[in-house]
Amino acid sequence: MAENVTIALAGNPNSGKTTMFNALTGSRQRVGNYPGVTVERKEGSVILNGLHADVVDLPGCYSLTAYSMEELVARKVLVEERPDVVVHVMDATVLERSLYLGVQLLEMGVPVVLALNMMDETKKRGLRINAAKLSKLLGVPVVETVGRTGQGKKELLQEAINHANQRKRQWLPLELSYGPDVDHALLDMTTRINAAGLFTDRQPARWTAIKYIEGDEQVVAEGRKAAPEVSKELEAMVSKLSDHCQKTLNAYPDAIIADYRYGFISALLKQGVLERDSLRERIDITDKVDRVLTHRVFGPLIMLAVLYGMFKLTFTLGEYPMGWLEAGFGLLSDTVGNAMAEGPLRSMLVSGVIDGVGGVMGFVPLILIMFLMVSALEDLGYMARMAYMLDRVFRIFGLHGCSVMPFVISGGIAGGCAVPGIMATRTLKSPKEKLATLLTAPFMTCGAKIPVFVLLVAAFFPENAAMTMFAITMFAWAMALLVSWALRSTLLRGESTPFVMELPPYRLPTLRGVLTHSFERTWAYIRKAGTVILAISILLWAAMTYPELPAERAAGFETMREQAVAETQTMADAEAALEERLVEIDNREAQAALRHSLAGRVGGALEPVSKLAGFDWRTNIALVGGVAAKEVIVSTLGTAYSLGEVEAEEAEPLSERLATDPQWSAITAISLIVFVLLYAPCFVTVVAMAKESSWRWAAFSTIFNTALAFAMATAIYQLGRLLS
Repeated sequence: MAENVTIALAGNPNSGKTTMFNALTGSRQRVGNYPGVTVERKEGSVILNGLHADVVDLPGCYSLTAYSMEELVARKVLVEERPDVVVHVMDATVLERSLYLGVQLLEMGVPVVLALNMMDETKKRGLRINAAKLSKLLGVPVVETVGRTGQGKKELLQEAINHANQRKRQWLPLELSYGPDVDHALLDMTTRINAAGLFTDRQPARWTAIKYIEGDEQVVAEGRKAAPEVSKELEAMVSKLSDHCQKTLNAYPDAIIADYRYGFISALLKQGVLERDSLRERIDITDKVDRVLTHRVFGPLIMLAVLYGMFKLTFTLGEYPMGWLEAGFGLLSDTVGNAMAEGPLRSMLVSGVIDGVGGVMGFVPLILIMFLMVSALEDLGYMARMAYMLDRVFRIFGLHGCSVMPFVISGGIAGGCAVPGIMATRTLKSPKEKLATLLTAPFMTCGAKIPVFVLLVAAFFPENAAMTMFAITMFAWAMALLVSWALRSTLLRGESTPFVMELPPYRLPTLRGVLTHSFERTWAYIRKAGTVILAISILLWAAMTYPELPAERAAGFETMREQAVAETQTMADAEAALEERLVEIDNREAQAALRHSLAGRVGGALEPVSKLAGFDWRTNIALVGGVAAKEVIVSTLGTAYSLGEVEAEEAEPLSERLATDPQWSAITAISLIVFVLLYAPCFVTVVAMAKESSWRWAAFSTIFNTALAFAMATAIYQLGRLLS
């Protein structure tokens, strides 16, 4: 245990800090000035249970940004003298305002003990503060005190000494999220500061970056002096961020940071930390709105209505532009097909490139509309309230309130995409909670899976289509939560972290901001579709085309065509009969060619195992293609069933073919739906998972999800056969 501890007392002016200092140090005080400034410096000492502690009374301040000499001095002492512990003396009667400085101390990383001072006045005013809850949520000791009478001073001193000895001067910064724009800039700036080692020997790099964004003149001046080039880059990043925030949010970054800090404090107090007598309660506009939108009963109902409305509007409005886009790709496919001579190059361009990428690009209108509404809700501040409400449910399954958004974005409301959902897990601070979310978010009904479900539902459950689609969505949520619980109980075991979601004040979204955020996200989707999906489409085309049928087998089909011509010449309707026969021969040849191809051989090789789940070789090919991108499943099934490449939204002929095929049944369809819902994420999602965690966990997800999907599908198929 340390023999001598240095304690710094920090607090707002008139918080009772100096009274507490006098109560702690008594007659052991000395007064002077800080070097170079006229701000008074008080120091004293105290002995508790044989332990000696030096106490420094910092100048009263509201912030650690150097807006005044007092704030500058207080920060300088913390950074340069690095006391063993900081006791933040707060006026508990104005807890929200007092915590603003406390949050900044925690962001700096310095060991902090909170002193809830003036508790006698607090109780008289009808305020009830749950100190234990506040301590648990912030992870720091909290002591109730009355500086005027000295009540609680010994406990405060003991907690300060204990905390100092536990932390051993180790700084552990609290990292708040300031929204996607500021967070992204902070990440880049922190990386640059760490690479240059700018002030990293005395303060956290992220804290330096925050000071740059806040326009702290002292930090910027020191940065220019220590590393001019690095400082120039950081200032350019801040300037770019400032322009972006003004254009999109009509706000400056430092104002956004302050908003999110107060949002954090607001959410903290709403966790049962602060309660007011109803007659004394002051309710501002945000509180009034939150009383309805986060109500225990009405809140979830409103949330479901909002989400359903978003889903409904997305598909209703997106139907028309999606049709136009598909028609455009169809026209492009016909034009290229007519302009080029038959051969491998034309086949690759039409079947591999245009049809493959076009199938994916067809969802762009849906994604753009969905992102428009998601961006509007985010900028409004409602998404944070959704996470806040679902936290209790998610906590049961070992997840975190911040896990809600990754699930929703991944397709919790059917039509999402797992890639931005995986990226959204960055908001989770706990690595284990992040991994549990990241591994189960791909179970959601993303937009790429929807055409597969629509195809199978239309074929086997046409009279209960809506209910079946709803059941699929609910099943996805149930599986995600159950698997999360299993992972958190085994591989990712650990305590849940306290959830204090930043609840920013409601802010009217700007049209420019919503459009900018939506187009940024949509463009990212298009860019990926045009690169990764393009490459996958070409590879799949090649796998389904080569090796070609041997010459003798191709000649056999040619002979069949010649026989058909000869046999139909004498028929009454010779032309129609010949065309029908030729189509039949073409289909048989296409099936034979497909089975002979690399993809066909893989599908055939998997058939002895996949039969347990009811899948034949053609389904296997589609599912293997679906590993690359789920959109491929429908078009691959269409090809495999010799109907030519069937686009997702033109799947009715294939749907009818499946419904009448003796190899298929309702049980087979359910088995396939469950398998598609749960098996390996698409390739782009796997890459995103690797970036957010590691390739090891991405591989785990691929193998584990596929094994789980096959086990579930097999169980459903076999049980269904027994019961039917």
